[in-house]
Amino acid sequence: MNSLGINKLKKNTKVVVAMSGGVDSSVVAALMKDEGYDVTGITLKLYDDAKQSQAGRQCCAGQDILDAKRVSEKLNIKHEILFYQKKFKEEVIDSFIDSYVSGETPIPCVQCNQTVKFRDLFKYAKDLNADALVTGHYVSRVQKNGHANMYRAKDRNRDQSYFLFSTSQEQLDYLRFPLGEIDKSETRTIAQKLKLNVADKPDSQDICFVPNGDYSSVINKFRPESFKPGKVLDVTGKVIGEHEGIINYTIGQRKGIKISNKNPLYVVNINADNNTIIVGEKQFLEIKEIQLRDLNLLGNKKDFEDVIDIKVRSTGRLLKAKIDISSSAAKVKILDSETGISPGQACVFYAKDNIGDKLLGGGWIHKTFNTNLST
Repeated sequence: MNSLGINKLKKNTKVVVAMSGGVDSSVVAALMKDEGYDVTGITLKLYDDAKQSQAGRQCCAGQDILDAKRVSEKLNIKHEILFYQKKFKEEVIDSFIDSYVSGETPIPCVQCNQTVKFRDLFKYAKDLNADALVTGHYVSRVQKNGHANMYRAKDRNRDQSYFLFSTSQEQLDYLRFPLGEIDKSETRTIAQKLKLNVADKPDSQDICFVPNGDYSSVINKFRPESFKPGKVLDVTGKVIGEHEGIINYTIGQRKGIKISNKNPLYVVNINADNNTIIVGEKQFLEIKEIQLRDLNLLGNKKDFEDVIDIKVRSTGRLLKAKIDISSSAAKVKILDSETGISPGQACVFYAKDNIGDKLLGGGWIHKTFNTNLST
């Protein structure tokens, strides 16, 4: 059994490394090559608008493809580019816009993993007869009884398990994550020792197709008719102002409301059906129950019999919750205090064991409930 848990000699083990052009995936490719595996690096070209890309700040665009190619040449590994712009536009960008137009706050990085990366790239790696698909995600993978489990990464500040909740068991059995047990600082040190051209490249900060975090400009580009003025209501239903389009707002937002009040006002609900936003004071942001759709479960029923931990935003803390699962949906009763939970985000499940925080899957937040306001 080799270091990837595959019963082959390393030189006979073919691995595909997903290379985004950043330091993490580049180091993964270098580690696999250094260990003696048969490595093929694959980079996805996902969009064409070079003007929206800032070198070192985005992924899957022109400069990043060039960086991935240079790393591959230095490592002397095979490198391919897959042109997935049409798939990405239809399944990630269009879905992102649809979600905002319907009053949600989407997470395109999850959908990118769910579609072009862990579905289409997964299939391509299988077609190449690769033994594993290896990525630079910061999650830990533990093999047990012939199947893999995913855990939060050692480096909690870099943990990406939230974004991978929709990974299927079949995909997880095939995937490998070499960075799960090291800190990001160690990754940079490895890149510097190997003199990789991306060693000091900044991490991506924004959504790859959203320049400078200005998501409204992307929606305006593809669907300008979405900017429809409408009414701003208070929690009693009284009209107290006007807005310039619901896509300018997200649940929990405080800035940009432009309505004076004794206490700060926040967006507590967005109603796409009648094109209104509802604002209220902070107590109206507290959510005690949420409904989920499109579940992906990696655990079994026994895992959900007791109180478990959940995350409702990527940078959020673990919350105690009780889960009631029904088919592909679930009701989640939150036992801790949490505010500003938005439909369109993910609710991800974890269970603590003697190894760490094991990912049990999750679902998309469809509806939220406040004791004073139903949204």
